[in-house]
Amino acid sequence: MNSLAEQKKIRQLTDYISHTLPRPCTIMEVCGTHTMSIARWGIRSLLPPELRLISGPGCPVCVTDTATIAEALALASMPGVIFTCFGDMLRVPAGDQSLAQLRTEGHDIRIVLSPLDALELAVDNPGRQVVFFAVGFETTAPLTAAVAESARMRGVTNFTMLTAHKTMPAAIAALLPGSAVDALLCPGHVAAVTGSEAFAFIPRGLGKPAVVSGFEPLDILVAIAYLVRDLASNKATLTNCYPRVVGGAGNTTALNMLQKVFRPCAAVWRGLGKIADSGLYLRSAYADFDARQRFQIFAADLTDNPACRCGKVLRGEIAPYDCPLFGGACTPERPAGACMVSSEGSCAAAYQYGRSNPYA
Repeated sequence: MNSLAEQKKIRQLTDYISHTLPRPCTIMEVCGTHTMSIARWGIRSLLPPELRLISGPGCPVCVTDTATIAEALALASMPGVIFTCFGDMLRVPAGDQSLAQLRTEGHDIRIVLSPLDALELAVDNPGRQVVFFAVGFETTAPLTAAVAESARMRGVTNFTMLTAHKTMPAAIAALLPGSAVDALLCPGHVAAVTGSEAFAFIPRGLGKPAVVSGFEPLDILVAIAYLVRDLASNKATLTNCYPRVVGGAGNTTALNMLQKVFRPCAAVWRGLGKIADSGLYLRSAYADFDARQRFQIFAADLTDNPACRCGKVLRGEIAPYDCPLFGGACTPERPAGACMVSSEGSCAAAYQYGRSNPYA
């Protein structure tokens, strides 16, 4: 499709949305890539002011709670440990501490691009304990599971994982009831693994329309148009607008690996609290690779900046601009909260692509 054709399609979609929207409505996206795309492409500016797009708990770095970060800090401080993590996790603050600060103090903390890199570090350093900080949703958890299986098959004994994986459906089920959200933009990356049917409970059980969407501007506008259509007709349906990537049943290979290595467990989400069956815990057959069982972790009781409103941002209760720290005491260079750290965080997206409130 050429650019003129795209512009015409965008005008058609925005006109349809403006003329079909039945009342003021709120749509929440629960994917950090959607958050970044919406901000980057100025999607909000194309929509009528009565249609509000808000971000939810779609960034795995952002929803990792302070107590888990404190565990990571304790592990990374241990003598003889090589602590590995994704780059975004380095700068997440826990109280006045972070992994980046520990690294400047001389602790061996290394950025890896995948858990495979961490496992190879363990193979190459048999005299050191290597810990991988496993963070992410269903998109990244299957690779962590595959690496745990590989470590077991290869007999690697100096490799463990601090697991903080979370699963999206349980968080949505906990967040939406009683909220002001009218419809949901579901995460295409997660759905590529789980299948679109993993989100069927939203219309069936919660009575709200839901659409699985891709990440290009047209993908997002088409998805919003379907949601507006359902809202106008008072219907609650699940529509898969990303069939080129997402099927109904998902990636069975990835799901089988998850089932083999992990079991569901309660998990604490920043801003949402403890949610039953929303986390992934290593099964007993893989307990040798559980850092919590390998080490005695004496984590400090850390508290976040009381002025930070990250929790409310993750619940969709306020926009990033409504936080008193936004753009002043909290910037990507000096983040006061997790939502300003990750490239997929709501505050980071708002700061990078427009520091004024589009709803003001």
